[in-house]
Amino acid sequence: MASGNTIAEVASLIGDAARANMLAALMGGQALTAGELAHHAGVTAQTTSGHLARMTGAQLLTVEKQGRHRYYRLASPAVAQAIHALMAVAAEGPKRHHPIGPKDEALRLARTCYDHMAGRLALAVADSLVRQGHLILADGVGLVTESGQGFFCDFGIDLTEAAPSRRPLCRTCLDWSERRPHIAGRLGAALLDRALDRGWVARRPDSRALRLTRLGDQGFATIFALPADWREPGAGHRP
Repeated sequence: MASGNTIAEVASLIGDAARANMLAALMGGQALTAGELAHHAGVTAQTTSGHLARMTGAQLLTVEKQGRHRYYRLASPAVAQAIHALMAVAAEGPKRHHPIGPKDEALRLARTCYDHMAGRLALAVADSLVRQGHLILADGVGLVTESGQGFFCDFGIDLTEAAPSRRPLCRTCLDWSERRPHIAGRLGAALLDRALDRGWVARRPDSRALRLTRLGDQGFATIFALPADWREPGAGHRP
């Protein structure tokens, strides 16, 4: 069990605004350079270097070297879960005047949450899979049914070929913008990878938002049987 002092140490690292902005930028699932993280944090390169050293030492980040370049990413799915949980808590905090602009709306529609999809698109996909009996989601975990195994196989996801992992196949992740669960775990990551491979969604530069392509609009509607109004806030709550 982690002691209170250890928890406080990790919390203090995350609690700095510059470091929190760096961690939030890495929630897109891609590795970023120190310069890119400095831009997101709004601090100098020298200050960024110190922040990255501290977070790497605490195993919040891991660094990959490619030639002369160093790329930073979140150290594990557990770190991503912690950051996402804090985002959800922050979203429930005191309301401040913050008009929703185009960038905010794009994030709410479809975005990456570490290595899986989030936003209204991800919720619509989860709702559809449950409605069709392919998934059972309850109490933070997910069960792939027999029909679901066939569905995912047809979609190009072989659930039997994944190597043994301590990470669960399917779990839920509370969507901070919509306040309902979307699909995470290895299945959530596989769904995002497959949607990217098929050209259904595309990453936006310098943003966690995903762009839904025309091919993806048709594909999700047809294969996942999404309702026509899935883009509207709260669509999954309406009868």
